[in-house]
Amino acid sequence: MPTDVFGVLANPVRRRLLERGPGREGREADGEREEHRATRPCPAWWTPQIRLLGRPAYHVPTTPEAGGVPDPYALLETVRRIRAEGGDPRVLLLSVADDPTATVAPPELVRESCEAAVAEGLHVISDETWRDTLHHPRDTVLLSPAEMCPDDVTVLADLAGGGLVPASWPCAVARFPPTGAARADRYGDPRARALDVLTALGAVLPAPVAPAVAHALDEPEDVLVPALRAAGVHGRLAAAAHRAVLAAGALARPPRAGRHLYADLGPLRAGLAAHGVTDSLELEQHLTARLGRPVPGGHRFGDELGALRVRLDTGPLLGATPPERAETLAAREPERLPQAVRALAALTAVLDDLADPTAQNGARR
Repeated sequence: MPTDVFGVLANPVRRRLLERGPGREGREADGEREEHRATRPCPAWWTPQIRLLGRPAYHVPTTPEAGGVPDPYALLETVRRIRAEGGDPRVLLLSVADDPTATVAPPELVRESCEAAVAEGLHVISDETWRDTLHHPRDTVLLSPAEMCPDDVTVLADLAGGGLVPASWPCAVARFPPTGAARADRYGDPRARALDVLTALGAVLPAPVAPAVAHALDEPEDVLVPALRAAGVHGRLAAAAHRAVLAAGALARPPRAGRHLYADLGPLRAGLAAHGVTDSLELEQHLTARLGRPVPGGHRFGDELGALRVRLDTGPLLGATPPERAETLAAREPERLPQAVRALAALTAVLDDLADPTAQNGARR
């Protein structure tokens, strides 16, 4: 996307950029609080951050084909219902390359949802952290809302999430809408207002990190090639995990981006009940104990507690040691390596156990 230095901010914490993003100008003085729409499910940090800021958050369903972008008709219905009840929705949060569902919304869905949001006077904040982690970039079309509605979209991205910088280097960037003459002041220009607040908070990139981040944003070969290779490896591992989930009788959308898989274990409800699992919190605890690694439940992503959904991360499939992980990231067929085979076999065994309603406490009867 065309971008210049006057339309971008960098910050160590992505949440700060959401906190000071567009939608706030002119409202703090009169005591108004804008309300946010977010997809269901959504990234785990969205809802807590909105609530921390003292703002109401409303979740809008997505379509069966992809997460991250709301169903446009459900969005219109939700906005109009909230307004009829006296609410004042102003912001829509979405994610074209989505966490947690690992899907990529088709361009026509993005266009319809953004047009519906703009028509209702909503400002769109597009979290594009995972846009550089497409599993098959040549076969996947990813279109940013900022390319469709440039005057009404702010883009957020965590560079560590996209693999452009190490995870220990916290850096997020925001691309603001173009500022015209009508908004060329500290109160009408959202970037200027955000810059004022972030400066006052001392929220600046550490001096050693800033030049490295600038280098990464140029997407040179030494940064882009390893990132694309890692995305492909995670894609193959996610596809293998997806096959294991489907083979057990559970559901999941095919993963297209990111380093995770969002599984719906609702069809295994009978087997889960035999293990005392009846909601996503208990499912999280059960799978975390069985697999020996964190398996966050769907309630952390805005899903209903009663929905038996979890996010399965592909990171543990790389291996348990640095040499194993390095070997996996360099492999053409990472799912065939012993460390990946072991991890996938453990996942398959747990899912098969849950698929059998006669199983209890991890043993077959």
